[in-house]
Amino acid sequence: MIIEHKSKFLVETFEKKPYQGVSPDIAKFLFVGLDANYDHEIETKSTFKEIIEYHENGVMFWEKHDVHHPFLLSGYNGSGKLYHENFAQIGFTSEHANLVSFIELLHTPTTGRSRLSVEDLNINHLLTVNKWIVDGDSKYVFLSAGVIKLMKQSKCFPWLPLKTKPFDDALTVLVEFSNKTIYKHLHFSNYGKFKEQMHIESKKIFELIEESNIEAKGSD
Repeated sequence: MIIEHKSKFLVETFEKKPYQGVSPDIAKFLFVGLDANYDHEIETKSTFKEIIEYHENGVMFWEKHDVHHPFLLSGYNGSGKLYHENFAQIGFTSEHANLVSFIELLHTPTTGRSRLSVEDLNINHLLTVNKWIVDGDSKYVFLSAGVIKLMKQSKCFPWLPLKTKPFDDALTVLVEFSNKTIYKHLHFSNYGKFKEQMHIESKKIFELIEESNIEAKGSD
């Protein structure tokens, strides 16, 4: 069961542009989530104008505010904040704003605690997600266990292996294409006992930034 958000702005935004950050077609680091979750009273928050700004142009927002997402601004304390606080631990900076995209399996924004099932998903959106992953410019794609489970159930991602490769102490490689690697990682909303493993994974993702020789905006 999902709790769809009532914000007309958010719903219409995701209908037109169902991603956050740079376009998934050109992103080098592609993070696939379950759903885009917002505080249920998001339009009353002092940061709502920055949320509008972010959705209009995520790259410019990052460069202007020096944080990758408006949930990290001081005026926001609602749903989704933990996810982006943990993501920020990786170490991406505004110089990498043109390299990072967030996409979700669910085509519409949510609020509260949703329990997604495959019946909630939109087949056309899933086919678009598959195209972004397979045909886009990404070099590194990141999927959590919950995302992988629903992707398999949807049968829209035939390249996913039936069994996950053995876990290593950094990131688990799911699939390697000729020009990209798809990893399994811990969802960024985890906390507590998962903190140490998330730190290990964040360090590895940061190493990918350094090792990939991808030209970030503002680099020499």
